[in-house]
Amino acid sequence: MITLFKRDEELIELAIEAMKNAYVPYSGFRVGAVVLTKSGELFTGCNVENSSYGLTICAERVAIFKAVAAGEREIEKLVVVADTPEPVSPCGACRQVMSEFGDFQVILANLKGTFKVTKVSELLPHAFKLQR
Repeated sequence: MITLFKRDEELIELAIEAMKNAYVPYSGFRVGAVVLTKSGELFTGCNVENSSYGLTICAERVAIFKAVAAGEREIEKLVVVADTPEPVSPCGACRQVMSEFGDFQVILANLKGTFKVTKVSELLPHAFKLQR
């Protein structure tokens, strides 16, 4: 059985707080996320819907993009929370964006206290990568 560290529990709480800011007038499906960078900085995100659904952005990408906009490139951990029966899982677009920044730890959680600890490579085993 995997147990969470106190810091992980705090990150889940931050993601739950971020989830409250979600703008979801169409689906009502709130998601919150937190990125912890290797430098120790925290960035939160929530999903933001749009009547033109393709312009909607997920909580995971909001948190990652905020980190990148602040000059961070090295992610240590991402936490994602939603009010779902099982721990919420990132969409394919989020998984691809996550893979751009490494094979970091990902904690998927719900409001019932259920969680799953995984890594980016487990969520997207054959990610698209440019050959540099």
